[in-house]
Amino acid sequence: MSTKFPMTNQGAERLALELEDLKKVQRPRIVNAIAEARAHGDLKENAEYSAAREQQSFCEGRIQEIEGKLSNAQIIDVTKIPHTGKVIFGTTVTIINLDTDQSVTYQIVGDDEADVKANKISVNSPIARALIGKEEGDVVIVRAPGGDVDYEIGKVEHL
Repeated sequence: MSTKFPMTNQGAERLALELEDLKKVQRPRIVNAIAEARAHGDLKENAEYSAAREQQSFCEGRIQEIEGKLSNAQIIDVTKIPHTGKVIFGTTVTIINLDTDQSVTYQIVGDDEADVKANKISVNSPIARALIGKEEGDVVIVRAPGGDVDYEIGKVEHL
């Protein structure tokens, strides 16, 4: 039995769009580039041909990778899950650093969707692991490289 990987609706849609682009736009463009480079003759010393073949290899590898991820994805739509105030996969959580009083909001997403700049953290990150299963008002200790940090869970949203 294969392992299912959690993914949000948005993450699955983004991967599906990338897959469509790779298959319908990038793949044909690369095939044309290879055909064009072949027309130039000797392939041994043809940098354009080598570059196009390398692009093709990358493109085909990425297509296989995305198809594999989507086939093993467990898509979770948190907006359809009743709000209990508990932190679960897909929720958007506002936490308050108890030392600095600064708050930050993160959405807990799958590994492939994580993007710290967009405040999307992996379900496997230390912060997310500390938060999962806790509720609004709970205090959690996050083991950070610079030492333990205490956070209070301010708000849990199903967005």
